[in-house]
Amino acid sequence: MGVGILASRAIRPASRLLRSQPSNLFLRTIVSKPELQSPEAAAVSQPEPPKNQILPPRNPVGGARVHFTNAEDAIEVFVDGYAVKVPKGFTVLQACEVAGVDIPRFCYHSRLSIAGNCRMCLVEVEKSPKPVASCAMPALPGMKIKTDTPIAKKAREGVMEFLLMNHPLDCPICDQGGECDLQDQSMAFGSDRGRFTEMKRSVVDKNLGPLVKTVMTRCIQCTRCVRFASEVAGVQDLGMLGRGSGEEIGTYVEKLMTSELSGNVIDICPVGALTSKPFAFKARNWELKGTETIDVSDAVGSNIRVDSRGPEVMRIIPRLNEDINEEWISDKTRFSYDGLKRQRLSDPMIRDSDGRFKVVSWRDALAVVGDIIHQVKSDEIVGIAGQLSDAESMMVLKDFVNRMGSDNVWCEGTAVGVDADLRYSYLMNSSISGLENADVFLLVGTQPRVEAAMVNARICKTVRASNAKVAYIGPPADFNYDCKHLGTGPDTLKEIAEGRHPFCSALKNAKNPAIIVGAGLFNRTDKDAILAAVESIAQANNVVRPDWNGLNYLLLYAAQAAALDLGLIQQSAKALESARFVYLMGADDVDVDKIPKDAFVVYQGHHGDKAVYRANVILPASAFTEKEGTYENTEGFTQQTVPAVPTVGDARDDWKIVRALSEVSGVNLPYNSIEGVRSRIKSVAPNLVHTDEREPAAFGPSLKPECKETMSTTPFKPVVENFYMTNAITRASKIMAQCSAVLLKK
Repeated sequence: MGVGILASRAIRPASRLLRSQPSNLFLRTIVSKPELQSPEAAAVSQPEPPKNQILPPRNPVGGARVHFTNAEDAIEVFVDGYAVKVPKGFTVLQACEVAGVDIPRFCYHSRLSIAGNCRMCLVEVEKSPKPVASCAMPALPGMKIKTDTPIAKKAREGVMEFLLMNHPLDCPICDQGGECDLQDQSMAFGSDRGRFTEMKRSVVDKNLGPLVKTVMTRCIQCTRCVRFASEVAGVQDLGMLGRGSGEEIGTYVEKLMTSELSGNVIDICPVGALTSKPFAFKARNWELKGTETIDVSDAVGSNIRVDSRGPEVMRIIPRLNEDINEEWISDKTRFSYDGLKRQRLSDPMIRDSDGRFKVVSWRDALAVVGDIIHQVKSDEIVGIAGQLSDAESMMVLKDFVNRMGSDNVWCEGTAVGVDADLRYSYLMNSSISGLENADVFLLVGTQPRVEAAMVNARICKTVRASNAKVAYIGPPADFNYDCKHLGTGPDTLKEIAEGRHPFCSALKNAKNPAIIVGAGLFNRTDKDAILAAVESIAQANNVVRPDWNGLNYLLLYAAQAAALDLGLIQQSAKALESARFVYLMGADDVDVDKIPKDAFVVYQGHHGDKAVYRANVILPASAFTEKEGTYENTEGFTQQTVPAVPTVGDARDDWKIVRALSEVSGVNLPYNSIEGVRSRIKSVAPNLVHTDEREPAAFGPSLKPECKETMSTTPFKPVVENFYMTNAITRASKIMAQCSAVLLKK
C-alpha cells in the first residue's frame, strides 16, 4: 500500500508536466557537422582543385605591397592554391596577407616582436603533423598553406573557446565595444557555445596613471602592451607576472606608466583591458564622426583622426603615415583635446577704462583697431605670430604689417637674425624616416623625448634595430635608450669641432652619421658661432654627401618651418620694447613685460591664455580643429588641417580677421579667398602649396660665409620644462594638468 502511494506521487508531477506543454512545442536540436567531429577525415575527403585551373586574382590585405630589393630573394609559396611570391624571411602570416587572406590574430603586431602566444593564427601546412602558428613560422620555398580547412577551423574554435573561458561578459559596458578584435573574431571564427561551467577568474585592476584605464580581468595575455612599452616606448614599466591561471600583466612594484607614448597601448590592446580613461563611458564609436587631419602640438605634424559628436571633439586617435609618425602619437597629441572646450574666446571684446573687458560687435572691434593703428608711426607697429599659426594666416599678417610700413613681423621661436636664406639651416634634412639609416647620432642642445616625441621614437627604434650610438651635448636629461652624455655646453662642441674629443673617432668611422641640433639654440646670442661649429663638424666627418644629408635641425613649433619659409624673421632685438602697436596672433609665449605700458595690444586667438591679460582688444579665432590651414613640419613636409567641428561662438579664421582689418585700415589686401592667399604664398614659398609632399633643401653648408663670432661658455639650457603644457590648448586642458601633477610630481 505504501509503495503504491509513493509510486503514484512520483508519476503525477511528470504527467502534469507533459499535459502543460503546448502541442506545437519547438524542440531545439544540436547538430554537429561531421567535418568538425572528424576534421582529419573531412580534410582527406575534400577534392583538390585542378592543377591547370586559373584562379581569379586576389587583392592583398590592407593594400599590402611587396618590394624585392633582389630578385633572387623571392620565394614562391601556395596559399589555398594561389601561388604568391614573397621575400625570404617573410612569415606564413605575411605570405597569407599578400595572397589576400586575412588570418585572425591577437598577439601578432607588425611593428612589434613576435610572441606567438595567442595561437589564434593557426593554419594547416602540408606535411606538418599539426596546425602551425603562422605568425612565427617562416615561409619556405614551395610551402603549401591551407587557411580554410576543417582542421584550421577546429583549431581556431578551440583557441577562441579557451580565450573566452575567463573573459567577462562586459561587452554592454565595455568602451572597446564596436571596435573590439575579440568581438569580431569570436563572431567570425568562434563556436556558438562553450563548455566551461566553472567560476571565471578575476584580476585586480592596475593604476597606470591618469590616461590609461585598466580592467585587467578582460586581459587575454597577448603581451602587446608589454612589447610596445619595452620596444617602442623604451620603458620597462610593464611585464608578465605569475604562471598558469595566475598569470597577469602588471608593473611588479606598483608604479605609474611614465612614458610620453603610453596612450598607444589603448590602440594596440585587442580587447577592453586597456582603454582611454578620459574617454571612458563618453560615447560609442558608431556615434562619432571621424575627420582625418594633422596635429599641431609640436613640429612633427603627426597624422591624426579627430572623432567628434556634434560640436564637441570626443577623442583623437592616430592615423597611419609611415614617413612621419608610423601609427603612434604622443600623449600630448592624444589627450589634450579637452583643452579645445575650456577657456575659449568666443566674442570680440574691448577693454574699458575701468580695465574690464566688454563684448562688442566685430565692426566696432575692427574700427577701434583701425583707428589706433593710424595713430602710431609705421616702425612702431609689431606683428607676432603664435606657435599654432597656419601658413595662410602668417602670410596675411606679414602682408598687412608690411603694407602698414613696418618690417617688424616674426613668429614665436625665431630670434633676431636667424638665417633663413638657405632652407637646410632649419630643416631636418635626413627626413624623420631617414633617421633609421643613421648609425651614429650627435644631439646638440636638444631633448627629443620632450621636444618631439615621435622623432625620439624613431631614434629609439634605430638604436634597437642597428645598435646605433647616441651622444648628447646639453643639460642632464632622461633618455629611453643608451646615450653618452659628452658635456653640457659649447666647450664640448668646440672640442669636437677641433678634433680633440674622443667621440670624433666614432663620427669618423660612421657610415651615416647624423647631427640633430635643437631649435632652442636659435635664441642664444652666440647662435651663429654654435651653428658654424656644428657645420664644421658636419663637413669634417662626411655628414653631408650627395647620397646622405645627416645635418638636421629639430624645430619646436608647428608654425616655425612655414614662418621661416615665408620670411617672418625678427629684424631688431629692440622692436618689441619700442613698439606702440602690438598685434599678437595667438602668440602666448611672448614676454609681455617687454611691451611698453602705453602700447596698444591686440590679441587674436582661440584661448584666454597668458598674453590675453595684456590685451586692449580681443579678437576670437578658430582652433586647428575648426579651420582649414597649411602647416609644414620640421622635415619640410607640407600638410593641411581639415575642419572637424564648427567654430566656437563668433570666432573667425585667422586670415579672415586680418584681411577684414586691412580693409578697415585702408590697406586692402589683394585676395578675398583662401585660394587667393595660397596663390600669394606660391609666389613667396612654392613648396607650401605642394600638399603632402616633402621639399628637400637644395643647397648645403658650402654656400654659407665663414663666421667670425666666438662661442660663449654658457651651458645649454632645457627648452621644454613641462612636456604636457607647451601651448594654449594644452595649458587649458584638465587632462594635461593631471598629467603634470601626477607624472611630473609638480
